[in-house]
Order: sequence, then structure tokens, then C-alpha cells
Amino acid sequence: MERKKFIQKLGIGVVTPILTTSFMSCDKGDDIENMTPNTCSPSPSETAGPFPIKSPTERVRENIIGNRAGIPLVINFTIQNSNNNCNPLEGVFVDIWQCDSKGNYSEYSDQLDGNFTNEHFLRGRQTTDAKGQVTFTSIYPGWYPGRAPHLHLEIKRGNASLLVTQVAFPENVSKIVYATSNYKGDFDTANTNDGEFRDSLSQNLADSVTGDTANGYTLKKVITVAG
Repeated sequence: MERKKFIQKLGIGVVTPILTTSFMSCDKGDDIENMTPNTCSPSPSETAGPFPIKSPTERVRENIIGNRAGIPLVINFTIQNSNNNCNPLEGVFVDIWQCDSKGNYSEYSDQLDGNFTNEHFLRGRQTTDAKGQVTFTSIYPGWYPGRAPHLHLEIKRGNASLLVTQVAFPENVSKIVYATSNYKGDFDTANTNDGEFRDSLSQNLADSVTGDTANGYTLKKVITVAG
């Protein structure tokens, strides 16, 4: 789907000071091993959007930044199995994709800043370890009209999709990041007004986002699938 048509469907016709921010949706420890779920129900299913990853088998990598500029973001996911008492799910693929600091997606044309068909930034695949965990090195995503800041991900066992979902960001952190030079200012859509998140925000919201604009942030999120 072309970006302009997608946005229409949504109804949308210098030196930076060091700012430290911490957001946690519940009382969890700082280590990825200590990430614990609030529930054993599957995480909400969300759309893949108009710009899904095209060839994930060619994007197996931890560092997905490519040539994009932005505030560093380490992404830690723990995948657990609702069919097995929410025990860690080992050996499944986690595919991730996101926009850059200006709201552009790679692999597609008709983006806000042009054609990125032949680029593959900010897309990747990792396989969960024995603890159900994967890590990606990225940048804090920007935003585009009609959507709150977000990450896309899909969990797959082989070629079978277990879940397509999205992760929302705490607005207080996003406001600080978007005041820095590589970003285009404050987002136009709140989490509670977002078409994907308004009915399931508590489940979509990152479990924690900690760090600062000088050293980058770390996002942690437990994702539950029926594996």
C-alpha cells in the first residue's frame, strides 16, 4: 500500500542537553532475566501495517541501525508460551521493523522523504535463546502522521506466524527524544488516540524504557504467544 493512501485511511489528510528518563509500567528489575509478565494471556494481535519486512531470512542481525541517525535504543524482548504456563519459548524467530527518526520505512517507496526501496535499515531477525530472549540494537523510532510512536514485530515458528503485534512507547520519553536534533518535534497522535493501541494500550506499552539522550535508552518487553 502506498504511504499516502495509508495515511489517508488513518484520516490525516544543535547540541542537545542530556536528559535522563525512566519509565516502567510495573516493578521489574533491570536485568532482562528478571522480566516477568503481568498475565499469561497472549499479547494483542495488531496489523503488520503497510510496510512489513519483505525478506526476513536476509536480515538476520542484531544491529539493525544501518545508516540511520538517532538516539540509540537497545531492544530486549522475552517471548513466552501461553500454552506452556508462560515458560520461555526457545528457537522461534522474532522479526522487527520500524521507521527512522523522520518517519521513513526502508524497502518501500512513497515515504515522507522519498524512495527507500533499495535500502534495508531498521529491519532484522533474531532467534530466541533458551530464556526466550532476543536483543536488537536500534535507534528510537520517529513518528509519522496518524500514528503514535511504535515498533512492529512478528513471532514465527519456521514459516508459521504465531503473532504479529506492535509495541507502544511511553509518551514522556518520546517527548524528550523528539526534542533532540535528529527528530522532527513532538508526535501528533497520543497513545490513547492511536487506532492500534486505544483498545489494548496496557498490553502494548513497553514494560520499561530507561536511559537518557546522551547514552541512549533500553526498552524491555515480554511478549506472550500461543506457541
